[in-house]
Amino acid sequence: MKIHFIGIGGIGISGLAQYMHYKGHEVSGSDIKETVITKKLRALGLHVTIPHSADAVTNHDLVVHSAIIRPDNPEIIAAKEKGIEVLARREALPKILHDKKVYSVAGAHGKSTTTAILSAIMSGSAIIGAESKEFGSNVRYDATNDVMIFEADESDGSFINSNPHCAIVINAEPEHMEYYDYNYERFYDSYKTFINLAPLKVLNAEDPFLATLVNEVEAKWLYPSKEIQNIEFVLINNQPHTRFTFRDFGSFDVWGFGKHIAIDAALAILAAHESMSIEDIRKNILNFKGIKKRFDIVGFEHDSVIIDDYGHHPTEIKATFESVKEYAMLKGFDKITAIWQPHKYSRTIDNLEEFIKCFDGAAELIILPVWAAGEAPRDIDFQENFKHYNLTLADKISRSNNTIKVIKDNKDLETLDKGLIIGFGAGDITYQIRGTL
Repeated sequence: MKIHFIGIGGIGISGLAQYMHYKGHEVSGSDIKETVITKKLRALGLHVTIPHSADAVTNHDLVVHSAIIRPDNPEIIAAKEKGIEVLARREALPKILHDKKVYSVAGAHGKSTTTAILSAIMSGSAIIGAESKEFGSNVRYDATNDVMIFEADESDGSFINSNPHCAIVINAEPEHMEYYDYNYERFYDSYKTFINLAPLKVLNAEDPFLATLVNEVEAKWLYPSKEIQNIEFVLINNQPHTRFTFRDFGSFDVWGFGKHIAIDAALAILAAHESMSIEDIRKNILNFKGIKKRFDIVGFEHDSVIIDDYGHHPTEIKATFESVKEYAMLKGFDKITAIWQPHKYSRTIDNLEEFIKCFDGAAELIILPVWAAGEAPRDIDFQENFKHYNLTLADKISRSNNTIKVIKDNKDLETLDKGLIIGFGAGDITYQIRGTL
């Protein structure tokens, strides 16, 4: 089949494109600009057009587009004029995953980590919404079995179309409510539909919404506060690990810091235990090396560490920041500098009160301009709302070796080269803090 993906530079679409390429289909794609992802896809042999162009659509059998692509996109118009089937990503999932035994991971937070941990434990193909450091990609292709470890997405309701054999739900905290027209009943009904589609269900019984289903849904229920014990944070080869005991299964070590990491791992353990022994799970979980942009240590010196983190929702940031404080303590650092690039005006405004509390313990908070992600600008008074922090409002940062310069109006405001420095955000802060812009 000849398939064209519009918006192929997005992490979700790129994963599907790579997977179909590995399956032997002829795959092409397009995006509005060149990115690290589009360059990687080219290196794999995919033809990528920059920017969108009607000429990119020729004699394709199928055109798939990401959720943000508008109906007036020239490639969508060209495909329809040629009579080519056009599907949104969520509509294409049944075609792509129909023959797979899908372990589908959903939730507002922790999806990528849980999916990557499960991918480390189990053999099979995997499509993750982030790059697993274990195999250096967001996609692993395994033609030897029919297992698919899949990060499902509730942001556009597409998790319902993921053909789940096993539905793993970490939490069901409201997020992406604009897609659900801020209708909470519709949002939670989508989760119920997703869960009920799967023969096997692995659910967090201490999530407020999921807890309401305990008496009506037969599942492998996880009770973290009772079943995950003796949590401790250790450095193994200077890498952060969480050690914990789980039920009567014994002790496990998993890369990363935090109670949330232990919860993610425990859910993955329960899902894998359907087909694997606990001893094999205990051994294989050590294959997990973290995921790119999640507590990602990108700079390391004796007196300073630089971390890149994708956290862009207050719950994520708060959990990661607790881990940051543990890591700083183990390393003997007495200074933590947080650099935050807010992601989307709507998310920042909707969660402003929680964002204000996220960075407790930071010696300094540096806030960069909002990464709009296509939204129209809106007024947010960061100076006033975050005045209780040692606050710096900057335009950007730059990286050289293990030193970060903070820049405002094209002038260097300060230099960061001591202690623990962490950047939060889903925009281009990841390239700024890595020095690759």
